[in-house]
Amino acid sequence: MGAGHAHRLYLDARSPVHALPPHCKLVAVFCFVLLVVATPREAVWAFALYAVLLAAVTVLARVSAGHVLKRLLIEVPFVAFALLMPFAAEGPRVTVLGLSLSESGLWGAWNILAKGTLGVAASVLLAATTELRALLLGLERLRMPPLLVQIASFMIRYGDVITDEMRRMRIARLSRGFEARGVRHWGVLAKSAGALFIRSYERGERVHLAMLSRGYTGTLPVLDATPATRTQWAHAAALPGLTLAVCLLGWTL
Repeated sequence: MGAGHAHRLYLDARSPVHALPPHCKLVAVFCFVLLVVATPREAVWAFALYAVLLAAVTVLARVSAGHVLKRLLIEVPFVAFALLMPFAAEGPRVTVLGLSLSESGLWGAWNILAKGTLGVAASVLLAATTELRALLLGLERLRMPPLLVQIASFMIRYGDVITDEMRRMRIARLSRGFEARGVRHWGVLAKSAGALFIRSYERGERVHLAMLSRGYTGTLPVLDATPATRTQWAHAAALPGLTLAVCLLGWTL
């Protein structure tokens, strides 16, 4: 229970970004995303500057560009939706490469792609420089409801346990010659899902009893009460501060 759980997005390294307290990074990323969303879509140059700022953070955090680009594939469904907007939206039409496209649809697609990509990239950098355990600690320091923090903590800690249980059940089915090939095998898969639910519920009961026997009273102990220094807050505020300046210029120019 007390051990930290590393995740695939996290990159263990020594950098100024890794050294920042997690709640400082959470606030910085949250403010950055809000300012990016608030930027007018017509200020194309502003989004280019945002990308440069994120690239600078990537270099400072010693995270490879390939790592960030690979994780950006998660937004492919949104990219597909954005690519359909110029064809489906109404309004004045413009001709691009022989295709009649909606002008408002083009701006809408650009708005989704630019802001979505920057937001996902900022989230990837946060995950690459902060362990899951530290993120939960940061949420505690930001006064998030303790019950929500505990739910997230248990979900993270036992997600791998349930996944491993699924893997063992799959191996057991394969060792008995079972392989799902059609609708007629759905019944077996449904029974496997039910068995997985029962096993997970029973394991949760055992874990809860083990926690009660160790003095659990409904709240987890605070892992770290050390406050962030002004210098650390100033370093974390550099990204949203520069983003705010660009956002204001985008509205005034």
